[in-house]
Amino acid sequence: MLNSRKPSEKIVDMTNVILLALIALTMLFPFYYMFVVSFATYEEFVKTDLLLFPKTWVLDAYEYILGSKEFIRSLGVTIYVTVVGTLVSLMLTAMMAYALSRNILGQKFYVFLVLFTFVFGAGMIPTYMIVQATGLMDSLWALIIPGAISSFNLIVMRQFFMGLPMDLTEAAIIDGANDLQIFSKIILPLSKPALAAFGLFYAVGIWNSYFTALLYLSDPAKWTVQVVLRQIVILNQGNLLDAGMQAGMDNPPPAETVGMAAILIATIPILIVYPFLQKHFAKGVMLGSVKE
Repeated sequence: MLNSRKPSEKIVDMTNVILLALIALTMLFPFYYMFVVSFATYEEFVKTDLLLFPKTWVLDAYEYILGSKEFIRSLGVTIYVTVVGTLVSLMLTAMMAYALSRNILGQKFYVFLVLFTFVFGAGMIPTYMIVQATGLMDSLWALIIPGAISSFNLIVMRQFFMGLPMDLTEAAIIDGANDLQIFSKIILPLSKPALAAFGLFYAVGIWNSYFTALLYLSDPAKWTVQVVLRQIVILNQGNLLDAGMQAGMDNPPPAETVGMAAILIATIPILIVYPFLQKHFAKGVMLGSVKE
């Protein structure tokens, strides 16, 4: 029979559960507050210091946001940049990680040279000058190419490739396969957990990035949703949204409720992606932690 647990151990477990529950509630409260405020009326939001549950639920803020061409266009731009940027980053990271994982002459020197340049970047001003010199200014590619490869993801993916069985690649070489065939038909199919994990990391980073868009894009038609959110939430520039939408409403919602609704709408797409990657993501996050 199993020994019964000591009362002190039960107290410790209960204390841990309570503390973790409180931490979880503290982290979830901002999301709940944004959700509640986004459905509140103008009068109730203004008169209530801390709105926890509105008496009347309205959709004015969401109608205001979804009726804005600027916001919908920025959402489409962000989705495009995220999808294309994630694919480009995964492709370049996987190809470089595979090349650095090969046992070639001078491997350590090449690894040091590549990783040194990625870890110790030149800085904002030299990067800006490079983007300007290559003609990427005011282009969506300026949001993708300069930060396409993460040094941390490259290092971990390289270690993952080095941990794959060498017998597979040696057998493929004996059968006459070249490096491109080995990479595309053997390495990539075995790397789904790593690709899913790093793909999610890249997608979240690109989706949440706004400083690069502020730095490289001057055309408001190419702004990402994060830039538009910054204008609404931080600068309170409600005039970024369609004036026609404002004119069509007797009492337009305040900038605060519009900002909360915009944040929730901008968060939903990236949350939808996670359940489809959860199966591989759970394995991918453990890369390099345990070696069998």
